[in-house]
Amino acid sequence: MPSIVSVKDVRKVYDSGHEALSGVDLEIQEGEVLALLGPNGAGKTTLISTICGITTKTNGTITVGGHDTVTDFRAARNLIGLVPQEINLEPFEQVINTVRFSRGLFGKRSNAAYVDEVLKTLSLDDKATAQIKELSGGMKRRVLIAKALSHEPRVLFLDEPTAGVDVELRKDMWETVAQLKAQGVTIILTTHYIEEAEAIADRIAVINKGKILLVEEKAKLMARMGQKELRIELAEPLQALPAGFEDVDLSLSDDGGTLIYTYDTAGERTGITSLLTDLQKAGIVLKDLQTRQSSLEDIFVGLVHKEDEA
Repeated sequence: MPSIVSVKDVRKVYDSGHEALSGVDLEIQEGEVLALLGPNGAGKTTLISTICGITTKTNGTITVGGHDTVTDFRAARNLIGLVPQEINLEPFEQVINTVRFSRGLFGKRSNAAYVDEVLKTLSLDDKATAQIKELSGGMKRRVLIAKALSHEPRVLFLDEPTAGVDVELRKDMWETVAQLKAQGVTIILTTHYIEEAEAIADRIAVINKGKILLVEEKAKLMARMGQKELRIELAEPLQALPAGFEDVDLSLSDDGGTLIYTYDTAGERTGITSLLTDLQKAGIVLKDLQTRQSSLEDIFVGLVHKEDEA
Protein backbone atom coordinates (compact mmCIF):
# COMPACT_ATOMS: atom_id res chain seq x y z
CA MET A 1 0.00 0.00 0.00
CA PRO A 2 1.51 3.40 -0.98
CA SER A 3 2.39 6.09 1.57
CA ILE A 4 0.31 9.24 1.48
CA VAL A 5 2.33 10.96 4.24
CA SER A 6 6.10 10.58 4.36
CA VAL A 7 8.16 11.95 7.26
CA LYS A 8 11.93 11.61 6.97
CA ASP A 9 14.51 12.54 9.61
CA VAL A 10 12.38 15.37 11.02
CA ARG A 11 13.69 17.33 14.00
CA LYS A 12 12.14 20.18 15.91
CA VAL A 13 14.35 22.13 18.31
CA TYR A 14 12.91 25.19 20.07
CA ASP A 15 14.90 28.32 20.91
CA SER A 16 15.12 27.10 24.50
CA GLY A 17 17.12 24.11 23.27
CA HIS A 18 14.32 21.62 23.90
CA GLU A 19 14.24 18.94 21.19
CA ALA A 20 10.57 18.05 20.70
CA LEU A 21 11.19 15.78 17.68
CA SER A 22 14.40 13.82 17.26
CA GLY A 23 14.96 12.40 13.77
CA VAL A 24 11.41 11.12 13.23
CA ASP A 25 10.82 8.73 10.33
CA LEU A 26 7.22 7.73 9.62
CA GLU A 27 5.40 6.42 6.56
CA ILE A 28 1.59 6.64 6.72
CA GLN A 29 -0.18 4.39 4.27
CA GLU A 30 -3.10 5.57 2.18
CA GLY A 31 -6.47 4.47 3.53
CA GLU A 32 -5.27 3.28 6.93
CA VAL A 33 -6.14 4.27 10.49
CA LEU A 34 -2.90 4.95 12.37
CA ALA A 35 -2.98 5.49 16.12
CA LEU A 36 -0.11 7.63 17.43
CA LEU A 37 0.41 6.78 21.09
CA GLY A 38 2.69 8.36 23.64
CA PRO A 39 2.71 9.90 27.14
CA ASN A 40 2.20 13.62 27.74
CA GLY A 41 5.04 15.61 26.21
CA ALA A 42 6.12 12.74 23.94
CA GLY A 43 5.83 14.85 20.78
CA LYS A 44 2.47 13.70 19.38
CA THR A 45 0.92 17.13 18.89
CA THR A 46 4.23 18.62 17.75
CA LEU A 47 4.53 15.95 15.05
CA ILE A 48 0.98 16.54 13.81
CA SER A 49 1.44 20.32 13.85
CA THR A 50 4.67 19.99 11.91
CA ILE A 51 3.09 17.78 9.23
CA CYS A 52 0.21 20.26 8.94
CA GLY A 53 2.58 23.22 8.60
CA ILE A 54 1.53 24.89 11.85
CA THR A 55 4.93 24.28 13.44
CA THR A 56 8.15 24.86 11.49
CA LYS A 57 10.51 21.91 11.52
CA THR A 58 14.21 22.41 12.21
CA ASN A 59 15.24 19.97 9.50
CA GLY A 60 14.07 16.91 7.57
CA THR A 61 11.45 16.49 4.85
CA ILE A 62 7.70 15.91 4.90
CA THR A 63 5.50 15.18 1.91
CA VAL A 64 1.72 14.73 1.73
CA GLY A 65 0.40 13.13 -1.43
CA GLY A 66 3.83 13.71 -2.97
CA HIS A 67 3.77 17.46 -2.20
CA ASP A 68 6.54 18.90 -0.02
CA THR A 69 5.00 20.72 2.95
CA VAL A 70 7.46 23.62 2.57
CA THR A 71 8.09 24.09 -1.15
CA ASP A 72 4.54 23.08 -2.15
CA PHE A 73 2.72 23.99 1.04
CA ARG A 74 -0.67 24.95 -0.41
CA ALA A 75 -1.10 21.71 -2.38
CA ALA A 76 -0.01 19.63 0.65
CA ARG A 77 -2.28 21.50 3.07
CA ASN A 78 -5.29 21.13 0.77
CA LEU A 79 -5.03 17.37 1.26
CA ILE A 80 -5.12 17.65 5.06
CA GLY A 81 -7.99 18.00 7.51
CA LEU A 82 -7.06 18.76 11.13
CA VAL A 83 -9.22 18.34 14.21
CA PRO A 84 -7.37 20.05 17.10
CA GLN A 85 -7.65 19.23 20.79
CA GLU A 86 -9.12 22.62 21.69
CA ILE A 87 -12.72 23.47 20.85
CA ASN A 88 -12.52 26.92 19.27
CA LEU A 89 -15.79 27.71 17.49
CA GLU A 90 -17.83 30.86 16.98
CA PRO A 91 -20.64 30.34 19.56
CA PHE A 92 -23.34 32.35 17.76
CA GLU A 93 -22.80 30.88 14.29
CA GLN A 94 -24.97 28.13 12.86
CA VAL A 95 -23.43 24.70 12.40
CA ILE A 96 -23.97 24.60 8.64
CA ASN A 97 -22.50 28.08 8.11
CA THR A 98 -19.45 27.15 10.16
CA VAL A 99 -18.78 24.19 7.87
CA ARG A 100 -19.48 26.19 4.70
CA PHE A 101 -17.07 28.92 5.83
CA SER A 102 -14.27 26.40 6.39
CA ARG A 103 -14.81 25.00 2.90
CA GLY A 104 -14.52 28.51 1.47
CA LEU A 105 -11.23 29.13 3.27
CA PHE A 106 -9.68 26.41 1.11
CA GLY A 107 -11.00 28.00 -2.07
CA LYS A 108 -13.56 25.27 -2.70
CA ARG A 109 -16.74 26.11 -4.55
CA SER A 110 -19.97 25.76 -2.61
CA ASN A 111 -21.37 22.24 -2.65
CA ALA A 112 -24.55 21.98 -0.62
CA ALA A 113 -24.95 18.25 -1.28
CA TYR A 114 -21.44 17.45 0.02
CA VAL A 115 -21.85 19.62 3.15
CA ASP A 116 -25.21 17.98 3.86
CA GLU A 117 -23.61 14.53 3.49
CA VAL A 118 -20.81 15.44 5.93
CA LEU A 119 -23.35 16.63 8.49
CA LYS A 120 -25.38 13.46 8.01
CA THR A 121 -22.31 11.23 8.42
CA LEU A 122 -21.55 12.96 11.73
CA SER A 123 -25.18 12.89 12.90
CA LEU A 124 -25.32 16.68 12.76
CA ASP A 125 -27.99 16.98 10.08
CA ASP A 126 -30.71 17.74 12.63
CA LYS A 127 -28.45 20.40 14.20
CA ALA A 128 -27.57 22.16 10.93
CA THR A 129 -29.33 25.43 11.82
CA ALA A 130 -28.54 25.31 15.53
CA GLN A 131 -26.10 27.81 16.99
CA ILE A 132 -22.82 26.35 18.24
CA LYS A 133 -23.52 27.54 21.79
CA GLU A 134 -26.58 25.29 21.91
CA LEU A 135 -24.56 22.10 21.37
CA SER A 136 -23.09 19.67 23.88
CA GLY A 137 -19.33 19.16 24.11
CA GLY A 138 -19.56 15.95 22.10
CA MET A 139 -21.54 17.63 19.33
CA LYS A 140 -19.06 20.50 19.19
CA ARG A 141 -16.30 17.96 18.58
CA ARG A 142 -18.35 16.58 15.70
CA VAL A 143 -18.55 20.10 14.27
CA LEU A 144 -14.74 20.29 14.43
CA ILE A 145 -14.57 17.09 12.38
CA ALA A 146 -17.14 18.46 9.92
CA LYS A 147 -15.02 21.60 9.51
CA ALA A 148 -11.93 19.46 8.92
CA LEU A 149 -13.77 17.44 6.26
CA SER A 150 -15.38 20.45 4.59
CA HIS A 151 -12.75 20.76 1.83
CA GLU A 152 -12.71 17.02 1.02
CA PRO A 153 -9.24 16.13 2.41
CA ARG A 154 -7.58 12.78 1.80
CA VAL A 155 -5.83 12.80 5.19
CA LEU A 156 -7.55 13.53 8.50
CA PHE A 157 -5.64 14.21 11.72
CA LEU A 158 -7.60 13.72 14.93
CA ASP A 159 -5.73 15.11 17.95
CA GLU A 160 -7.39 13.64 21.05
CA PRO A 161 -10.82 13.53 19.31
CA THR A 162 -12.73 12.02 22.23
CA ALA A 163 -11.20 13.98 25.12
CA GLY A 164 -13.97 14.89 27.52
CA VAL A 165 -16.54 12.84 25.61
CA ASP A 166 -18.63 10.22 27.41
CA VAL A 167 -18.30 6.52 26.60
CA GLU A 168 -21.40 6.38 24.40
CA LEU A 169 -20.33 9.31 22.25
CA ARG A 170 -16.80 7.88 22.10
CA LYS A 171 -18.13 4.68 20.56
CA ASP A 172 -20.21 6.73 18.13
CA MET A 173 -16.99 8.49 17.14
CA TRP A 174 -15.32 5.13 16.50
CA GLU A 175 -18.16 4.28 14.10
CA THR A 176 -17.67 7.64 12.38
CA VAL A 177 -13.96 6.89 11.91
CA ALA A 178 -14.87 3.51 10.39
CA GLN A 179 -17.25 5.24 7.95
CA LEU A 180 -14.61 7.77 6.92
CA LYS A 181 -12.07 5.01 6.38
CA ALA A 182 -14.59 3.17 4.19
CA GLN A 183 -14.81 6.35 2.09
CA GLY A 184 -11.03 6.23 1.55
CA VAL A 185 -9.93 8.85 4.08
CA THR A 186 -6.57 8.20 5.75
CA ILE A 187 -6.88 8.83 9.49
CA ILE A 188 -4.20 9.55 12.07
CA LEU A 189 -5.34 9.92 15.65
CA THR A 190 -3.62 10.63 18.92
CA THR A 191 -5.37 9.38 22.01
CA HIS A 192 -4.91 8.73 25.71
CA TYR A 193 -7.57 6.03 25.56
CA ILE A 194 -5.59 2.92 24.65
CA GLU A 195 -8.81 0.94 24.11
CA GLU A 196 -9.65 3.47 21.39
CA ALA A 197 -6.52 2.55 19.44
CA GLU A 198 -7.15 -1.13 20.10
CA ALA A 199 -10.69 -0.82 18.74
CA ILE A 200 -10.18 1.14 15.52
CA ALA A 201 -6.51 1.34 14.46
CA ASP A 202 -4.90 -0.71 11.70
CA ARG A 203 -1.39 0.18 12.80
CA ILE A 204 0.14 1.53 15.99
CA ALA A 205 2.98 4.06 16.24
CA VAL A 206 4.50 4.72 19.65
CA ILE A 207 6.40 7.95 20.27
CA ASN A 208 8.34 8.96 23.38
CA LYS A 209 10.78 11.80 23.98
CA GLY A 210 10.40 12.87 20.37
CA LYS A 211 11.42 9.49 18.95
CA ILE A 212 9.31 6.85 17.22
CA LEU A 213 9.81 3.62 19.17
CA LEU A 214 7.94 1.40 16.73
CA VAL A 215 5.36 1.33 13.95
CA GLU A 216 3.60 -1.97 13.46
CA GLU A 217 0.30 -3.53 12.48
CA LYS A 218 -1.85 -3.77 15.57
CA ALA A 219 -2.59 -7.49 15.26
CA LYS A 220 1.07 -8.38 14.63
CA LEU A 221 2.23 -6.19 17.50
CA MET A 222 -0.15 -7.80 19.96
CA ALA A 223 0.76 -11.27 18.71
CA ARG A 224 4.50 -10.54 18.90
CA MET A 225 4.61 -8.74 22.22
CA GLY A 226 1.42 -9.95 23.84
CA GLN A 227 1.66 -12.40 26.70
CA LYS A 228 -0.89 -14.35 28.63
CA GLU A 229 -1.24 -14.70 32.35
CA LEU A 230 -2.52 -17.83 34.05
CA ARG A 231 -3.90 -16.87 37.44
CA ILE A 232 -4.07 -19.84 39.76
CA GLU A 233 -6.34 -19.28 42.73
CA LEU A 234 -5.26 -21.39 45.70
CA ALA A 235 -7.39 -23.23 48.22
CA GLU A 236 -5.04 -22.04 50.98
CA PRO A 237 -2.82 -18.93 50.79
CA LEU A 238 0.97 -19.28 50.72
CA GLN A 239 3.54 -17.26 52.63
CA ALA A 240 6.06 -17.51 49.78
CA LEU A 241 6.69 -19.29 46.49
CA PRO A 242 7.33 -23.00 47.10
CA ALA A 243 10.89 -24.27 46.72
CA GLY A 244 11.84 -25.48 43.25
CA PHE A 245 9.84 -22.83 41.34
CA GLU A 246 12.51 -20.12 41.32
CA ASP A 247 13.31 -20.63 37.62
CA VAL A 248 9.67 -20.48 36.51
CA ASP A 249 8.06 -17.15 35.51
CA LEU A 250 5.81 -17.43 38.52
CA SER A 251 4.87 -14.81 41.12
CA LEU A 252 2.68 -14.72 44.20
CA SER A 253 0.00 -12.11 44.80
CA ASP A 254 0.35 -9.82 47.82
CA ASP A 255 -2.32 -11.69 49.75
CA GLY A 256 -0.71 -15.05 48.95
CA GLY A 257 -3.94 -16.41 47.53
CA THR A 258 -3.03 -16.42 43.82
CA LEU A 259 -0.09 -17.66 41.79
CA ILE A 260 0.50 -15.74 38.53
CA TYR A 261 2.23 -17.53 35.65
CA THR A 262 3.23 -15.54 32.55
CA TYR A 263 3.81 -17.29 29.25
CA ASP A 264 4.35 -16.48 25.59
CA THR A 265 1.37 -17.29 23.37
CA ALA A 266 3.68 -17.66 20.35
CA GLY A 267 5.88 -20.27 22.02
CA GLU A 268 5.79 -23.91 20.99
CA ARG A 269 4.81 -24.90 24.51
CA THR A 270 3.19 -22.90 27.25
CA GLY A 271 4.54 -25.01 30.11
CA ILE A 272 1.16 -24.95 31.83
CA THR A 273 0.73 -28.72 31.99
CA SER A 274 4.11 -29.34 33.63
CA LEU A 275 3.56 -26.40 36.00
CA LEU A 276 0.22 -27.72 37.23
CA THR A 277 1.73 -31.20 37.64
CA ASP A 278 4.63 -29.80 39.67
CA LEU A 279 2.27 -27.77 41.86
CA GLN A 280 0.22 -30.88 42.55
CA LYS A 281 3.38 -32.81 43.47
CA ALA A 282 4.31 -30.00 45.86
CA GLY A 283 0.99 -30.51 47.65
CA ILE A 284 -0.53 -27.21 46.57
CA VAL A 285 -4.31 -27.43 46.15
CA LEU A 286 -5.80 -25.34 43.37
CA LYS A 287 -9.21 -23.69 43.62
CA ASP A 288 -9.67 -22.02 40.22
CA LEU A 289 -7.81 -21.07 37.02
CA GLN A 290 -8.18 -17.96 34.87
CA THR A 291 -6.27 -16.65 31.84
CA ARG A 292 -5.76 -13.04 30.80
CA GLN A 293 -4.35 -11.74 27.49
CA SER A 294 -2.04 -8.72 27.53
CA SER A 295 -3.79 -5.63 26.21
CA LEU A 296 -2.37 -2.94 23.97
CA GLU A 297 -2.12 -0.79 27.08
CA ASP A 298 0.19 -3.32 28.74
CA ILE A 299 2.41 -3.34 25.65
CA PHE A 300 2.43 0.47 25.41
CA VAL A 301 3.30 0.97 29.09
CA GLY A 302 6.07 -1.62 28.81
CA LEU A 303 7.61 0.05 25.76
CA VAL A 304 7.56 3.53 27.27
CA HIS A 305 8.89 2.28 30.62
CA LYS A 306 11.75 0.50 28.86
CA GLU A 307 12.61 3.65 26.90
CA ASP A 308 12.54 5.80 30.05
CA GLU A 309 15.00 3.45 31.74
CA ALA A 310 17.39 3.54 28.77
